[in-house]
Amino acid sequence: MSVEVDGVTIETDEKGYLVDATQWTEKVAEAMAAREGIELTERHWDLINYLRDEYFNNNENQPNTRTIVKSMQAKWDDKSVDAKTVYDLFPLDPSKQGGRIAGLPESRRKGGY
Repeated sequence: MSVEVDGVTIETDEKGYLVDATQWTEKVAEAMAAREGIELTERHWDLINYLRDEYFNNNENQPNTRTIVKSMQAKWDDKSVDAKTVYDLFPLDPSKQGGRIAGLPESRRKGGY
């Protein structure tokens, strides 16, 4: 599999994760999201940037859905944010689908909570 961005082919594995994470850019994320039927909004970018920050600046941490919800509640200053809110952004799993679009490797953790 691969994704085409500005005439450059970016290789992905059979599950859609980047083979070379250094090739990730916002345009790559947009192309990957479009391939999955997602148009990225400001809230998508908040979650993507959070996942990237956790991975690259917190010992390769890949938060689960519960942790994502709590972080987005704080980020958006909205206590009504729940799992449904983040699943509305990334329906196949905010931590896994969001992480894939964020250019992170596949999470080896099990479950959302």
